[in-house]
Amino acid sequence: MMDPPPFQQQVTFLYTRDLAGSAAFYGEVLGLPLVLDQGTCRIFQVCPNAFVGLCENPQAVANSSDVILTLVTPAVDAWYQHLLSEGVPIEKPPIYNPKYNIEHFFIRDPNGYLVEIQKFLDPTWPQAR
Repeated sequence: MMDPPPFQQQVTFLYTRDLAGSAAFYGEVLGLPLVLDQGTCRIFQVCPNAFVGLCENPQAVANSSDVILTLVTPAVDAWYQHLLSEGVPIEKPPIYNPKYNIEHFFIRDPNGYLVEIQKFLDPTWPQAR
């Protein structure tokens, strides 16, 4: 049996009742570049091969606790300060989590999705190239 071909990109799609408000959050507050506007869906680039897509859905569930979008960065404290300066409510300030050997904090996007800003401290974590 042969190995399956590798994936080259990854997109996480999130539903939103308010596409304009969500797009402003991801595009302006988080500073993610818009790479594709499909009308009722907009796709933002997180890093070279990873994306988050926002799709308009009037039945989207607010405050969904079933999803955590984790954005990995070596600059957790700088992101914390930036988001504070943008007036984004912080769920919990940055902390060290010994169970997972990470530094992280949480915010919520305009739809109630939990967004984690995280730094892996484990040296075996594959670093971005």
